[in-house]
Amino acid sequence: MNDDLILLGHGSGGTLSHRLLDDLIIPALSGISPANQNDAAVLVAGDSRLAFTTDGYVVDPPVFPGGSIGSLSVHGTVNDLAMMGARPLWLSCGLIIEEGLERSLLASILADMRRAADEAAIQIVTGDTKVVPRGKADRIFITTSGVGVIEHPFSIHGSAARPGDRIILSGSLGDHGIAIMAAREGLPLDGLCSDSAPLWTLVTEMLDEGGAAVHLLRDPTRGGVATTLKELARQSAVTFTIDESALQIKPQVRGLCGILGLDPLYVANEGKLLACVAPEVAERVLARMHQHPQGQQAAIIGTVEAGEAGRVRMQTSVGGMRMIEMLAGEQLPRIC
Repeated sequence: MNDDLILLGHGSGGTLSHRLLDDLIIPALSGISPANQNDAAVLVAGDSRLAFTTDGYVVDPPVFPGGSIGSLSVHGTVNDLAMMGARPLWLSCGLIIEEGLERSLLASILADMRRAADEAAIQIVTGDTKVVPRGKADRIFITTSGVGVIEHPFSIHGSAARPGDRIILSGSLGDHGIAIMAAREGLPLDGLCSDSAPLWTLVTEMLDEGGAAVHLLRDPTRGGVATTLKELARQSAVTFTIDESALQIKPQVRGLCGILGLDPLYVANEGKLLACVAPEVAERVLARMHQHPQGQQAAIIGTVEAGEAGRVRMQTSVGGMRMIEMLAGEQLPRIC
């Protein structure tokens, strides 16, 4: 492959994205080791620990069932902070607007951003706006950065999964990605909406119940549950074994995945989390999650084992064992 073409490929959520990060972007910019690559950086300022994250949003269409690029940009950044155990505090907003974007659409997106920020108790405190000529962007792109404070002594990171941990998933697979794809292609949604939502209050409940026994948190966005589990198994140098019968997939998601030829394991969510929790508290944490609106469908889906580093396998409903690999390329472009 001509390396000059790599940047033209579909990157998010797949092996190509990891090649770009591991071979070019991270060595050029920071040199952070794979074990320390998380949803946010943890920074020490005096006696405080802060989490800092940034993300870009290019979702198409910009308004979709259950949200918009505005609410999604807030939820995504809030959740990246929450996955480090940080209470979200401040948000920046960068807008890239294509000339000709309808003023009413922009106003609606900005209103969604404000409502989402108010709901998550995070303040939008700074930002930037650029307008590019018609045809040089696709209506609107948004970049948000967030800062949160870690108010507990626990260390939550992607390399912290331990043998014996239980793997918890907070709800059903693939809701966001399939809602976006159905809206884009004009397919029947049958009531399906994106699950885009802030997860900080759910994380608060989990930490209050499990404390330091909550070892790892991660939201399965691009690349879905399968790719996220593979990333975490590599980062923690362990094996994950999950049970297919414990995975929840809505009938609309399963049906549309069948029509589109997609695997729900690789379809993104924007309002779910994965957690690795010590076995002695896993049931208590799960029960506490069930009391929260975003965790009512939470389930233990597997265990962490001291096996081959980076291996993810799934006990199938028919009794076999399926090996889970990283998503190659991008199954659904422009979903976030």
